[in-house]
Amino acid sequence: MIDLSTTYLGMKLRTPIVAAASPISRNVELVRQLEEAGLGAVVMYSLFEEQIIQQSLELDRMLSHGAESFAEALSYLPEHGAYSTGPERYLEQVAALKQALSIPVIGSLNGVSRGGWVHYARLIQEAGADALELNIYFVPIDTNITSSELEDIYVDLVKAVRAEISIPLAVKIGPYFTALPNFAWRLMEAGANALVLFNRFYQPDFDLEQLSVRPNLQLSTSAELRLPLRWIALLYGRIPLEFALSSGVHNAIDVLKGLMAGANVTMIASAFLRGRAPDVLRTILHDMELWLTEHEYESIAQLHGSMSQRAVAEPAAFERANYIRVLDDYRPPYALGSHTDLTGRMLYPFLGDEV
Repeated sequence: MIDLSTTYLGMKLRTPIVAAASPISRNVELVRQLEEAGLGAVVMYSLFEEQIIQQSLELDRMLSHGAESFAEALSYLPEHGAYSTGPERYLEQVAALKQALSIPVIGSLNGVSRGGWVHYARLIQEAGADALELNIYFVPIDTNITSSELEDIYVDLVKAVRAEISIPLAVKIGPYFTALPNFAWRLMEAGANALVLFNRFYQPDFDLEQLSVRPNLQLSTSAELRLPLRWIALLYGRIPLEFALSSGVHNAIDVLKGLMAGANVTMIASAFLRGRAPDVLRTILHDMELWLTEHEYESIAQLHGSMSQRAVAEPAAFERANYIRVLDDYRPPYALGSHTDLTGRMLYPFLGDEV
């Protein structure tokens, strides 16, 4: 038997496949079926800062309504729980998953400010979560906020959450940072135990007939794997953190690539949402075992980090130098009406580069 076990956030998982934060975690029975199929752990759908703030505002409104009326008016106030709009149900779902599963359940808290809502990290821990994933999702549009100030906000937020909990903490971030290695190091110093790379930011679309902006959720494809794959390969061995690869994991080869780059686990959402999730998982694990057996591996520990920048024979392949080679080797699949320069070299002007 091939040993598919790994460690993530200090926990031993039987496989390196984790269900990423998604609506899947709302269905206890579905997650239980995924556990039976070989899932390593599950991340809860995210509890958003906005939901917590909204509930607080709604509660204040309800409790203050009619406060200057007769005492009899108190009987019209709703019973506790009747106005639960999100956070309480979230904590109940964490507890329900913990009761139904034997695999780790990782809570997910999504926010951008250091406010009173941060104490929900402790409530998620008290509900039974084995770890917490802090999902930082913020699109800066204020021209007065600098990149360094924004990083400081994130670091302070991680410190605040770390102060609330004793369970392991993972931080999920986007790829848009000027100096990602330095920022990753600062997150580690602030208390992060792992990084999840990367967050898929919501990208709205335009409706030209209605002249409106409309939601447009696009599930990922394997093509999106390359960005987190490259950065994990660059960071592995440089920063003493564990890594989870998220975005673009759809099959066994995607999982193996992530592990070879240096990821401890790979997270899946879109592939589970597209098909029957337990069958998708069984296929991935079966194909992984076939590949590992064919290539004479006995465990995934043997290949972990084997394709990181520090391990490969050509480390420059991850950096700028390889850009020239990629362009130089490219051959378009059809005629582009190209012409040659004075040396006879072929040019494709509209590609923006000589190839």
